[in-house]
Amino acid sequence: MKLYYLPGASSLLPHIVLVEAGLSFDAVKVDEHTKALEGGGDYRAVNPLGYVPALQLDDGTVLTEAASIAQYVADCAPTKKLAPPNGTLNRAKLQSWLNFIASEVQLGCFCPLFDREIPNVIKAIFRRRLDSRLAHVEQHLAENAYLLGNDFSIGDVYLFVVSNWARPANLDLSPYPSLLALRKRVSARVAVREAMRREHLIL
Repeated sequence: MKLYYLPGASSLLPHIVLVEAGLSFDAVKVDEHTKALEGGGDYRAVNPLGYVPALQLDDGTVLTEAASIAQYVADCAPTKKLAPPNGTLNRAKLQSWLNFIASEVQLGCFCPLFDREIPNVIKAIFRRRLDSRLAHVEQHLAENAYLLGNDFSIGDVYLFVVSNWARPANLDLSPYPSLLALRKRVSARVAVREAMRREHLIL
């Protein structure tokens, strides 16, 4: 398998999950601006839309969208228990959190903060919206160690990856101590640190 990634982007989610799952894969870095691939080639030949991540399977099939890839990888290594089994209520709860993080936190709030064409007065609206979404997460985590209660899952990895963007967005996470506690637990995992080292995000 090949994972196409941009350091620190949402592609960090499947990168971490692949390491957690113990699966063999090659990681190929994508240039954010030119879409050139590390080692040569144009990423748009893999994903015409040009954004990461993409996971190319051994038979040539290409999967896109971070949450979808992460679920596929988790299902490839069921003994690792990175996601509840398909068809269970807990799997539906996981999918609910994955959709919430993707639509309400990542795309609906964080991404506009990095768009240079959006004026600051509009970005302030997205910041207020982001505060309400993080407050919702905080309330849940105040009573649960992880998004699925006591069980670590790929949902926690996704939340960790997206909340990493708080610093470049100049967002203070101190009002969310339970979220910070989750981030600490996730960041301490061996697979998380290994994937981040591979992307040169930490030493």
